[in-house]
Amino acid sequence: MTINFGDLRRGVAIEVDGQPYEVVDYERQKMQQRAPVTRLRMRNLRDGKLIERTFQSYTTEFSLAQVEDRPAQYLYTDGRFYNFMDMENYDQYQLTKEQLGDAVSYLKEETVIDVIFYNQEVINVRLPTFVELEGVETPPGFKGDTAQGGTKPATLETGLTVHVPLFISNGEKNRVDTRSGQYTERA
Repeated sequence: MTINFGDLRRGVAIEVDGQPYEVVDYERQKMQQRAPVTRLRMRNLRDGKLIERTFQSYTTEFSLAQVEDRPAQYLYTDGRFYNFMDMENYDQYQLTKEQLGDAVSYLKEETVIDVIFYNQEVINVRLPTFVELEGVETPPGFKGDTAQGGTKPATLETGLTVHVPLFISNGEKNRVDTRSGQYTERA
């Protein structure tokens, strides 16, 4: 199935050069006596890289990618593969660290996430917007360290390091935004 520029929306999965991409941003510019220019900012669903492409045509059409999200639970890692179990039919899937990229920093056992399928093949995962992770190592914060709200580094249970307020101590659960990798609040 193909769509034109008018049907584009953020989050739509399209196929460009045989690869699945998710539309992050789009715009169309029309200058006098020239063909309109369509600019797309897309995220590759296989490796998560952002690219920008420009299309010059009066009738720009895109083919929809056959992408499906299924809920799955993260089970464990054996060092090489990260294992997930489908929540509906209990099939198990394996993804490598290269396929997951930065998502590895937010995965903890028994977390339910969405696994992305492209042409019936597992290609990546879609994390929730926020995850709750326990602080494992953080230096103590002393009263009077700053005149205004200060931060200190904290290592979380997955190995991710974020900056947290001075009042956070070891063992506390922290809510982290998976899009930016920043601390948002105490959980």
